[in-house]
Amino acid sequence: MMKKSTQPLVRFASASLIAACSLLPLSTVFAEETSNTPVATATTEATSNASTPTPPPKPATSETVKNPYGLEALWREGDLVAKSTLFILVLMSIGTWYIIVSKFLQQAKVKRQGKEAEKSFWEATSLDNATDGLEQSSAYRFIAEKGINSTKSHGGSLLERIDFNTWVSISIQRAIEKVQNHLGGGLAFLATVGSTAPFVGLFGTVWGIYHALTAIGISGQASIDKVAGPVGEALIMTAIGLAVAVPAVLGYNWLTRRNKAVMENVRSFGSDLHAVLLSGEINTNNSVNRSIK
Repeated sequence: MMKKSTQPLVRFASASLIAACSLLPLSTVFAEETSNTPVATATTEATSNASTPTPPPKPATSETVKNPYGLEALWREGDLVAKSTLFILVLMSIGTWYIIVSKFLQQAKVKRQGKEAEKSFWEATSLDNATDGLEQSSAYRFIAEKGINSTKSHGGSLLERIDFNTWVSISIQRAIEKVQNHLGGGLAFLATVGSTAPFVGLFGTVWGIYHALTAIGISGQASIDKVAGPVGEALIMTAIGLAVAVPAVLGYNWLTRRNKAVMENVRSFGSDLHAVLLSGEINTNNSVNRSIK
């Protein structure tokens, strides 16, 4: 009886084993097909991407960034005191360069006139002819005319009391001093600018620092955006003050040195003219022959 009861179980187990063995290859095949599908898809996408050309990158656009702390911002955001200080410094700079250029041209003109007087004045037959041979605006002609007129105007109750030699010397010396004052005009402005421009810039610096401290007090914190503007304004004022003062000082020293060289020639001409006028033989259109008292 037991053998008959176990036979159905054996048959069921054998059938189950056969079914499992028959289904195993099918599941393996399905698994391989499933695993191969993504690889094929990835390969297809890679091939399509390789065949499609990649567009070139767009060029970088250069945007101009405005400086919020430059001269433009200083003038736009500055108050009345800052603008007035900057305006004064600009006027000082314009006046400085105008005087430097104009005085240089004036000195060059007088120097050229001195060379012409040295060549032609002393070779003339008379003082009147020598004077007429000079330029109308020549400083040397002005001195010569004053010297010649002094020999003709030594009269009157008061002037006669002055020695003739002294009178001619005084007249020529006055003419030379007028030429010197004319050449030296404006140099005092350069000296003033050279000494005061740094202090004007320093005033702007102090005013900018005051604004920086005020901004810190209002905000309650010393952040860079609160301090950068006023401090930048202060530094710009200092730089402008120095930029105005340095050319003024250099120009003053340079023009003063050139004035000395030019005036040496003028004084030498005046000394020679004085000697000729006192020689006692002055040949003019109205001949004058005075003895030295």
